[in-house]
Amino acid sequence: MRTIYTKSKGLSDNEMHYCPGCAHGIVHKLIAETMVEMDATETAIGICPVGCAVFAGNYFYSDFIEAAHGRAPAVATAVKRTHPDQLVFTYQGDGDLASIGAGEIVHAAMRGEKFTTIFINNAIYGMTGGQMAPTTLIGQKTTTSPYGRSKDSAGMPIRVSEMLATLDGLVYAERVSVTDIPNLNKAKKAIKKAFELQMAGAGFTFVEVLAACPTNWGMSVNDANKWLKENMAEYYPLGVIKDA
Repeated sequence: MRTIYTKSKGLSDNEMHYCPGCAHGIVHKLIAETMVEMDATETAIGICPVGCAVFAGNYFYSDFIEAAHGRAPAVATAVKRTHPDQLVFTYQGDGDLASIGAGEIVHAAMRGEKFTTIFINNAIYGMTGGQMAPTTLIGQKTTTSPYGRSKDSAGMPIRVSEMLATLDGLVYAERVSVTDIPNLNKAKKAIKKAFELQMAGAGFTFVEVLAACPTNWGMSVNDANKWLKENMAEYYPLGVIKDA
């Protein structure tokens, strides 16, 4: 029988802890495949903070550092400045990056730190119980907005990529999703471009991935991906946000 697909050599054999239908495992695969293609698996350094991806380091063959909640960009800054010739990336969720870590990511982009951030936006706090996040959509129900997010009380959701794109230190930002094969292929290309620009010393690079969270959205996997396409991608349009 002809083999048409094998697990990336950049991923370990450890069983992942993510919920069924969660996009984290898919994005891990794309990152691992990209590192293998760039021959960077043994030298890359990832930083994961608190959140659903808190154990991400268990699933890659590259080195990983655990950061405090929201502080991955600060750790990545130190790592990249110390090891300028190595691939360095943060892997962060929307609660971590857009809330407690908002100041960290803004100033890293402002300074043009030469690492990459992979930003998983599922519009909710996943690990801590499904609370409203800065990216939760208007009307979206969560454990802390049971009647739906209100513009009057919570403001509008933050479009992080667009906000960071106003800063000169950010040289590349793209928003992608992994709901189907065509989008998955685009996501991998975006990750590879971000990594390559980083290694060329261009500046700070940023890839936002719209991701489904069937567990905390209270949906089946298919319904969650459909909701993402019809709602999240409407407010957070896919595509290149900045390419300097």
